[in-house]
Amino acid sequence: MKKIEAIINRKNYPVLREKLDSLGIDIIDKRNLEDSKFISESKGSRAGGTGVRSTMLAKIELAMQDKEARAVLEIISKNSGLPQSIKSKIFVFDMEESIDLSTLEGQADVEPEEKPIPVRFTTKRNRLVPLQKRTLYKLEQYYDEHSEILESDYRIRSFSDFVNYCILKYLPTLDKQLKNPTMLYEDI
Repeated sequence: MKKIEAIINRKNYPVLREKLDSLGIDIIDKRNLEDSKFISESKGSRAGGTGVRSTMLAKIELAMQDKEARAVLEIISKNSGLPQSIKSKIFVFDMEESIDLSTLEGQADVEPEEKPIPVRFTTKRNRLVPLQKRTLYKLEQYYDEHSEILESDYRIRSFSDFVNYCILKYLPTLDKQLKNPTMLYEDI
């Protein structure tokens, strides 16, 4: 997970909150920065004015999944309300652990774990041409994603059984097409 901290113009907070709510991102904390005012010279003249304009700032903190962080950064960048002339930064932190407040039990990986795809076979890939490598890779991906269904519905229990099934499934079709030249070939 990621934690993001950003300084924004306090007036832009409602707009920013609305856009983040549409993504389902909650703002953990918003603090008005009373002592920190961005002060710039005002362009133009005002009757009785000082020629100085101040912007009230606020600091927001958010937490989200890694995949949502880029979208959140773009929203904050576009809606911060700070002038382009000032160098402002958004701070991004990796969250390594979350602690349950009542039990004090920690969870080291707060990001949902994606299952690594196990390697089913070791092929001497240097003997394969790139198209064969790509085909085997696609078959391996498909088998890993659908192995439970293939095993229950088709009784395919290994990757090599799956490769054999794919080959034998199309051999009769190919044989029929080669024997009958009037038939159009399909893209496989």
